[in-house]
Amino acid sequence: MKLGAFSVSLSVKDLKTSKSFYENLGFKVFAGSLEQNYLIMKNENALIGLFQGMFQGNILTFNPGWDENAQNVEAFDDVRTIQRHLKDKEIPLSSEVDERTSGPAGFMFRDPDGNLILIDQHR
Repeated sequence: MKLGAFSVSLSVKDLKTSKSFYENLGFKVFAGSLEQNYLIMKNENALIGLFQGMFQGNILTFNPGWDENAQNVEAFDDVRTIQRHLKDKEIPLSSEVDERTSGPAGFMFRDPDGNLILIDQHR
């Protein structure tokens, strides 16, 4: 199964403080803005999303159809195909995509330890 680009989405208390911290680790702003209350930061192939006031807890995020530079990849598994696979494996979903649709969509589920996982397709 091709899940696409991987990033960790962190719920942060102070976006400016977190930005500075990750810059000290060699990350650079890749997308987002302080005014929008989120930043996507990149260090080589590593991606970290910093989100202030948007959700509680941290999320493991996969983006089918994208590489780590947010560029489209030719071959990828559609979010609906991934959802069907997980349902076939009897993995409970927190939210679902309408399988009659196409294009951008996302759904969520938790791993056995309660960590939230987001499959978020942008195309």
